[in-house]
Amino acid sequence: MFSKLMPQEGKFFDLFNAHAELVVQGAHQLAILVANLGNGAGSTVSGHAQAIDEIEKKADKVTHDTVALLHTTFNTPLDRDEIHQLISKLDDILDLIQDVAESMHLYDVRKLTQESRQLADISVSCCERVRAAVSLLSSMDNAPAIIKMCREIDQLESDADRVMRVGIIKLFREETDVRELIKQKGIYELLETVTDRCEDVANIIEGIVLENS
Repeated sequence: MFSKLMPQEGKFFDLFNAHAELVVQGAHQLAILVANLGNGAGSTVSGHAQAIDEIEKKADKVTHDTVALLHTTFNTPLDRDEIHQLISKLDDILDLIQDVAESMHLYDVRKLTQESRQLADISVSCCERVRAAVSLLSSMDNAPAIIKMCREIDQLESDADRVMRVGIIKLFREETDVRELIKQKGIYELLETVTDRCEDVANIIEGIVLENS
């Protein structure tokens, strides 16, 4: 089925790849933002937050184009619900990345911990594997490699859970400012949720592979 795609059908995979690339760009910007804030370089934070906003807008357009194409294409390379779920869940990742950046501004976060930087780095790794899995999705010959990527995303999500728990334990033991504790805990939870959204995408992709290979 995948080897005989009509040009319009193949366009779906181009859109998936375009969105996944934007997800990775957003994750990298977030990691830089977190690293800069953790080092006290607050003057550059707004620039990275703005860059994330611009990336998210581009991704919204890709999502819109995908849904529009879905409504005008008779033969689709995947089940229609699978296409809609995949592009929507990809968009959820970038929405979460944008939420993290906005929350840092709203909470007036002036410093971040090593655990926050670890979580941001894990988010980048998750997003890169999402991109890799999406790029292989146009051929079920790639099924073993896709499944491997999905399993790696699951493991990274578990790693993020562990880092978040360690960070929260340290906060309750060491942070004496209650407001600061609430801010840092909120950022931990948002960063960890980025990896949850990546796992959601991995689960959808794995389901697609199991159904079509």
